[in-house]
Amino acid sequence: MKFPGTCIVCKKKIEINEIGLWAKGIGVKHQACADVVELRCAVCGGPAGCPKCEFAADCDLSKVSQLCICKKCNDDKDAFISYQKAIAKKFPILNLKI
Repeated sequence: MKFPGTCIVCKKKIEINEIGLWAKGIGVKHQACADVVELRCAVCGGPAGCPKCEFAADCDLSKVSQLCICKKCNDDKDAFISYQKAIAKKFPILNLKI
């Protein structure tokens, strides 16, 4: 890195002269974070639980929606409403009425 930055995956600082992967308009991430094969939960922001997911055998993480939900949030009584609110907050331009 020629300039310091913040990893878009782990949110930790990447220092000057450290190896990082940069994409214009997306951001930078640690080399190790590029190998992470776990989506973030759209509701709580925690790990979505990809290794334990019932669809893991059929899921291609590079092609699926990145708006997954973890088991804990999915098991919540109001899971769908929580998911809708989280997506509306992340994408206010959609102007979703909930």
